[in-house]
Amino acid sequence: MSTGRASSKGCIDIARPSVPILIRTRKGMAAARRALPGPVVLVPTMGALHDGHRSPLRVAREYAGPDGSVLASIFVNPLQFGPTEDFDRYPRPIEHDLAVCAEERVTAVFQPDAAQMYPTPPTVTVNPGPAGRLLEGRSRPGFFDGVLTVVLKLFHLTEPDAAVFGAKDAQQLALIRHMVADLDLAVQIIEAPLHRDPDGLAASSRNAYLSAAERASALALSRALTAARLAAGWGAEAALAAAGAVLDEAAVASPPVGLDYLVLADPDTFGDVGTNHRGPALMLLAANVGTTRLIDNARLQIGAATDIQDGTTAANARSGETTGGLA
Repeated sequence: MSTGRASSKGCIDIARPSVPILIRTRKGMAAARRALPGPVVLVPTMGALHDGHRSPLRVAREYAGPDGSVLASIFVNPLQFGPTEDFDRYPRPIEHDLAVCAEERVTAVFQPDAAQMYPTPPTVTVNPGPAGRLLEGRSRPGFFDGVLTVVLKLFHLTEPDAAVFGAKDAQQLALIRHMVADLDLAVQIIEAPLHRDPDGLAASSRNAYLSAAERASALALSRALTAARLAAGWGAEAALAAAGAVLDEAAVASPPVGLDYLVLADPDTFGDVGTNHRGPALMLLAANVGTTRLIDNARLQIGAATDIQDGTTAANARSGETTGGLA
């Protein structure tokens, strides 16, 4: 694999590599960062790249422009995995990931190991605050502490001008924005649209764990969000009831969908919006299908008549007739 070409000054010229420069160490990252033409846009990932990752990579390239740099990081962060979670079996197909990065015109890939990211076991981590103790934070204690800690370290090690995060992990994105604001970090946070596969399932590296039957059951998540969107014009209770009806059916399917949470939340605090809420809200859900945990979300406009489409009802979504239109 090409690692760039030497300039007359002995530095690595990585302005226009034919393939991404692969960087594995802190010192290598520091040296490469000095040579990267700006703006430098970071896309943090855990690897196992799929079509859902192409969205933030393309957003990053658009922001960086033809002369700037897109820097992707690949690191499976042990701090955000619980003792019974899938850290050991999480896929790590580095050759595939580098090929995807090359296709998306990534300038450099930072792939440190745990010893590079955590030279000593961390004794200080980032507290995600009250919003980080809800939903995913409640179901996966310590998860957001680990996420924010590794993101902060990546910001320090790569010194990006901007960083791109996907909308599928809505709670994570909001907490990163809070961290950047609260800690006065000079990094612009950019949101990349949530990507769905053609069947409606939100793209995720963990989708690879699903059997064909499990994937068919998992489609209930996107159907539930569609049903909620179609019912949102009648209010918060109607949206929750419509989504709940889809998930109740999925709970007795074969294989079943085991719901962890379904909430209609404030997009900033992630607290419940309440039954009398009107205006923007975020519906979030998490469920297990087989041994795989999946999350999804959609922005809704509660109490807006425009959310009710003529001739289309929440019942259509429950039956699978309507799967598109999710934000």
